[in-house]
Amino acid sequence: MTDEVARKLRSDARDNRERILDVAREAFAAEGLDVPIREIARRAHVGPATLYRHFPTKEALLAAAFADQMAVCIAVVEEGLAAGDPWAGFRTVVERLMEVHSLDRGFAHALISQYPRVFDFAEGRERTLRGLGELVRRAKEAGALREDIVLEDIVLALMANEGIRTGSRAARVAASRRFAALMIQSFRADAPGAPLPPAVRLPIGVGGRGAAPSRPASP
Repeated sequence: MTDEVARKLRSDARDNRERILDVAREAFAAEGLDVPIREIARRAHVGPATLYRHFPTKEALLAAAFADQMAVCIAVVEEGLAAGDPWAGFRTVVERLMEVHSLDRGFAHALISQYPRVFDFAEGRERTLRGLGELVRRAKEAGALREDIVLEDIVLALMANEGIRTGSRAARVAASRRFAALMIQSFRADAPGAPLPPAVRLPIGVGGRGAAPSRPASP
């Protein structure tokens, strides 16, 4: 094999990989995680065998497709943790995470579930959720967050935010911002209202399990 032919093969392989990822990102963002691998291959104009050479499992494809969004989420949470005001840090993180999630149904679902299970993605998800848990703790210590709020409540808000359906990208962002504002107001320590029902343990992937609620979970 000549050097020129080898370079052409490597270039074709890179092009195929990028095209697969572009198609996967678009499909997962618009349609969620259930888009079949063969459908991704068809839209990318490659055979299933070519796709599997680059991404041996669907989990590997998902992790690669969502790598940028995961990096954004980690950065958002770290910026919140670095804020001098615990409540401002908490509020900003909730607002920004909801906006990121409103634009990508697939990533939103992947982050708040235990799928995909690829190590790099799982590690990033756990890092994000642990950071959220720390933001909750700090905001409570500052007296700004309701004492009966737990990490699962933030995840429930993200789950609800994932369900926003509108006709345009701009409308999804606007609806997500309004929903985030409603949730943040309800989280405040000075928010009026009766105590919440018991928190429920959710399979959100921190340490391989749901995070322990601050009071007994319902059966």
